[in-house]
Amino acid sequence: MTITLLLSVIVMNAQIKNAKTETVKIYGNCGMCKTKIEKAGSLKNISKVDWNEDTKMATLTYDESKTNQDEILKRIALVGYDSEKFLAPADAYSKLPGCCQYDRDAKVPVKVDAVSGESKMVMNDHTTVSENQETNQLQTVFDNYFLLKDALVKTDSKTASAKSKELLASIEAVKMETLKMDVHIVWMKVLKDLTADAKSISEAQDIKKQRELFKSLSKNTYELIKVSKPTEAIYYQYCPMQDANWLSKENAVKNPYYGSQMLTCGKTVETIK
Repeated sequence: MTITLLLSVIVMNAQIKNAKTETVKIYGNCGMCKTKIEKAGSLKNISKVDWNEDTKMATLTYDESKTNQDEILKRIALVGYDSEKFLAPADAYSKLPGCCQYDRDAKVPVKVDAVSGESKMVMNDHTTVSENQETNQLQTVFDNYFLLKDALVKTDSKTASAKSKELLASIEAVKMETLKMDVHIVWMKVLKDLTADAKSISEAQDIKKQRELFKSLSKNTYELIKVSKPTEAIYYQYCPMQDANWLSKENAVKNPYYGSQMLTCGKTVETIK
């Protein structure tokens, strides 16, 4: 058995490049927990999780150029399992079968000063994040969204394409491990569609197609910006002619779906702040 286990580890490390192996405690009870924990934390050729039901210890093997311990443990937390670093959302824990609902130790949020002194690191629900880093990288995503929206208001497909490329770059630059748990959950939900829509708009030359894709992009950006709790008021606006919404930094309606043809068509339906 020892030889078999050793061979399996060697094969696994060969499949995962730049392999790094770490051991961390993850709370759970049974074989069903083992299946869920290992499935949530493992990604083909990127990461592999091996959890021991008796010791509650997990061996993480991952490509450190593509992921890290925090990202793996966050994915596991999102399906309901606490670790030494991250506390699973209460609703995720409550959805676990009765046999999987392990005893949860009291976990108190901890604040620690960053070594540099430039920003404060906050552990919220056992999630350590840099608030400044999180705010800055998401703000870049939002700023590029608004620049794209302004280009559509002006019916400028060339600029819309260019701003969408910048939006795509800012989306791809976001480091998920720095996001707070509630923001991280929404980010994982919308990331695929946000990326696809930004890419498609950047490649489109037709303003009509860009505007059609902007509907989905706006819907997902709304979910993200709402959970991010912006410091300045953001206005969620509605176009009845297109039955579609968009976000704006100003309350005055400037419709990106029609531009000068029907510039003021629409209304503000929600103020986010």
